[in-house]
Amino acid sequence: MTGKTCLVALDVGGTKTHLVVETLAGDRILDTVISSHDWDAEPAAHGADWLAARLKANLPSDIAAASIAFGAQGINRADTGRALETALLDRGYRVHAVNDAALIVPAAGFAAGIGVIAGTGAIAVGTDPDGQPLSAGGWGCVIGDEGGAAALVREATRAALKAHDEGRPDDGLLSALIQDFDVEDAERLTRKVNDDPRAENWAPHCAAIFDAADRGSLLAAKVIAQGAADLAALVGQLRNRGAIGNDVVVAGSVIVNQSRLFEAFKVALRQEHPRLAVHRLTVSPVEGALFLARAALKPAAQ
Repeated sequence: MTGKTCLVALDVGGTKTHLVVETLAGDRILDTVISSHDWDAEPAAHGADWLAARLKANLPSDIAAASIAFGAQGINRADTGRALETALLDRGYRVHAVNDAALIVPAAGFAAGIGVIAGTGAIAVGTDPDGQPLSAGGWGCVIGDEGGAAALVREATRAALKAHDEGRPDDGLLSALIQDFDVEDAERLTRKVNDDPRAENWAPHCAAIFDAADRGSLLAAKVIAQGAADLAALVGQLRNRGAIGNDVVVAGSVIVNQSRLFEAFKVALRQEHPRLAVHRLTVSPVEGALFLARAALKPAAQ
């Protein structure tokens, strides 16, 4: 294995980073998951330092990276990716950088299409006929990311507290959130959510919403349905801006693992875009980064 020339691929999400290294012949020599703690795509110097440190700490010392590609949360504009590429080149790494959602269409085996990620956050990406990247959503859980785990918790908390203030009996959603946040009552739930408005505080409680819906909470079911409709709206926004491809690939821990959200998303999308085919990603998104890393070698070989 000494001196192997390899492809390096990373998927940098909101909570974890998937790193894969393969030889040019396709032999996988590293497949590991590390924390995404303190990751931010901007400023570029910070993101480049973060990635360079992880590559240095995790890449085998006896490999040469022929091509590096990564998708990362926070690369919502093409110039953000280019700034990271330039900053990493200054640190000795030639890379190709895209948004993490842009990995899932190639990972699913499609040359064109729209990718929708609903995990900790939520974003949709595609490309226009000239190959330029397009994105919608991904604005963070305080003001956006509808359909993602943290935003679902935000909206579920709002819905449950509103019903509480209106004097309606708890249909199971409020008590589920109180129990999952390990607080005593609605007032303390408010403080627990408001005092730490970060995805790391909100997102881990998302499963409680789906559990409440399964136990009959109409409020929880309504929050989930609205999240699905918001995700479908992102696809519509991209289509209106010229996104190409008739395949929509979804990925992310929430929409992949929670059938309620996935099925509701398909229904919402079908209403507005009946010709689009929806696919749930069955491989890791990092496979899309591997595809991009390999594709980046082709111009040099020609």
